[in-house]
Amino acid sequence: MRPNLLLITTDQHRGDCLSCENHHVLETPNLDALAERGYRFTRAYSAVPSSTPARAAILTGMDQWNHGRLTMAGTDALEFPQTLPGGLAAAGYQTQAVGKMHFFPPRRLHGFHHLVLEEEGRAAEGFECDYLAWFERNKDGDYSPRSHGVDLHSWVARPSHLPEHLHPTYWTASEGIRFVKNRDASRPFFLWLSFSRPHSPYDPPRTYFEMYAGADIPKPPVGDWAKEFEERIADVNAPFSRRPWPQTRRALAAYYGSVTFVDHQIGRFLAEVAQLDPKLLANTLILFTSDHGDMLGDHHHWRKTHAYEGSARVPFIVRPPENWNLAGNRTMEQLIELRDVLPTFWEAAGLKTPATVDGASVLPLLRDPRAEWREFIQGEHTVCYLNDYGMQYITDGRRKYIWFHHTGRERFFDLTADPQELRDLGNEPGARVRVFEWRKRLAEINERRGDPRGKHGELVVQQRALALSPHYAQWRDAARAGDFRGEK
Repeated sequence: MRPNLLLITTDQHRGDCLSCENHHVLETPNLDALAERGYRFTRAYSAVPSSTPARAAILTGMDQWNHGRLTMAGTDALEFPQTLPGGLAAAGYQTQAVGKMHFFPPRRLHGFHHLVLEEEGRAAEGFECDYLAWFERNKDGDYSPRSHGVDLHSWVARPSHLPEHLHPTYWTASEGIRFVKNRDASRPFFLWLSFSRPHSPYDPPRTYFEMYAGADIPKPPVGDWAKEFEERIADVNAPFSRRPWPQTRRALAAYYGSVTFVDHQIGRFLAEVAQLDPKLLANTLILFTSDHGDMLGDHHHWRKTHAYEGSARVPFIVRPPENWNLAGNRTMEQLIELRDVLPTFWEAAGLKTPATVDGASVLPLLRDPRAEWREFIQGEHTVCYLNDYGMQYITDGRRKYIWFHHTGRERFFDLTADPQELRDLGNEPGARVRVFEWRKRLAEINERRGDPRGKHGELVVQQRALALSPHYAQWRDAARAGDFRGEK
């Protein structure tokens, strides 16, 4: 019997923000329970750490050079040779998306039979967010989800003014439950349950904010290389700003509260599904991850797009169906990227992976943790709020090399000895050989894929870096001509 497939994602959720990651204060009991019954990958990354390109990786299983999006910019409707829900729908699965998808255009199905969307109030011509329409029908006064005055990308934090049952996190879980109750029970389902939090605004219900308001929260790490970001900028949406500790502490308390609220709603969803049919979850493959992290004041940085661990590393938990008889309760150190989601689900559904997919199914690792796997992940983001910080990075989970492609500056970290990236080894004499090796590896990747940032084994600084990979058009045209029909 083919398993049901459940993909649960959060938005802007750091890889270290799980209590099973030995977090100092955060509580995530339901995600911890999934990890205890499954496999937690501690070195999972988002290659292009912002929403739209990260979700393109999940949707297509492709490397960013191939799916086309190298940054957050762009509202063009890209064509893909395959999609996660499209392949499953063709194989007989009922496919449903609930919550934040961040597709362009927003209602594009990509193989889903149905979308129920909560897009954080983003506007598009002819688009009405399902959550906002529901909210207007159910509120009991003259207010909106944004009446608290906190912006979508702000470091300002406060408890939500909404009753808990009107919060978008609660709504997303409720819509997921509604789908499972009303699904076509004669065939398996694929549900992508996508929460828009803990992405800012940092506005959990008061109960969850107060869980951490008095907690002993450590100050964010600040590296020896971060002096250029020490300026205190008043803009509430500033991506770089040294905030007073009371403000940063409130942001952390609210972020942690948002994570725990999401965790509790995941627990509510799973409990109600189990009550509906105790055998349903036993035959369901569950994968939990996020599109990217949140810097949360680390090194005076906020939000995402950066190569640093707070931004690029994400949680990744796989809980297999009970009838697979796998051991579970394992911590895995293999390098994972979001492109691995599609081939994992497709293998579980009995589908072959097309040649255009760059990711790999993690299921062989569940069966044999010593199975052959990739050695490194390469990522990038064309602009990181300011042009000078647009970057490429490459990591094996133990070391990380970052190259800023507009300026030629570089950083190198030993993540084993320095997981908070406090010490930039890039200019230290003892690290020159290692830096050269990683620089050469990145240059070779660029040159091999036809990226102008690599030539003759050297990295080439660009005055204007790419927002959309030109290679995308090449494989799109080849796919249309039928040249990409082979299977791995």
